[in-house]
Amino acid sequence: MVAGRVTLMPEPVPADRVLVVTAHPDDVDFGAAGTVASWTDQGIEVVYCIITDGEAGGSDRTVSRADVAALRREEQTAAAKVLGVTEIHFLGHSDGRLQPTLELRRDISRIIRLVRPGRVLTQSPERNFQRIYASHPDHLAAGEAALCAVYPDARNPFSFPELLDEGLEPWAVPEVWMMVGNAHTAWVDITDTFDRKVDALRAHTSQTSHMENLAEFLRGWAVAQAQAGGLANGRLAEGFQVIQTG
Repeated sequence: MVAGRVTLMPEPVPADRVLVVTAHPDDVDFGAAGTVASWTDQGIEVVYCIITDGEAGGSDRTVSRADVAALRREEQTAAAKVLGVTEIHFLGHSDGRLQPTLELRRDISRIIRLVRPGRVLTQSPERNFQRIYASHPDHLAAGEAALCAVYPDARNPFSFPELLDEGLEPWAVPEVWMMVGNAHTAWVDITDTFDRKVDALRAHTSQTSHMENLAEFLRGWAVAQAQAGGLANGRLAEGFQVIQTG
């Protein structure tokens, strides 16, 4: 299999711009950094929408939560550059308290209408009991709100009419890719971009500096995904559930 090639039936909808919506800084890097790197290498523009600043992350009580939030924005910005991503929208919602509210749906719809992507990559709203750490309540809320924003909110002119007042016309996203779902339908070969995935996660120093076996951990995960997707021995992959919404 060629690096960056997708194993999927049917083939994915072509897209020249992708919007990534996640709950926290580093979520996209754990779940899809290799895929993002493969997309930017193909000339696809990738834009991030990070819902919270991750201020509830970590265990150091001597650092203010405001300082943690500022640091994690810096870390996410540095990690994004490793993958070829330069546009990031931070929404500033509260970490650890996320709910798929109408306010959050509106805020994500605003970014969708602004970016006008051909694909949205987000988290699954379904809890994965085999990988409970990936099913943080904020992740579930982010996935639910993002899916609601894709359909029906961002495409419906009568949803959040205040967005029209802002000059943001409706936009229909034809395809959603979900990370950490229970039913992957697509696997992206990240063998050639795996090292950049590791580098992106190392940029999140506050979250990964203690993980001496980070690369080995990620490689084991990627090997398992490659096997699930039927890739050749020695290949690495990230898996997704792809939903057609057009």
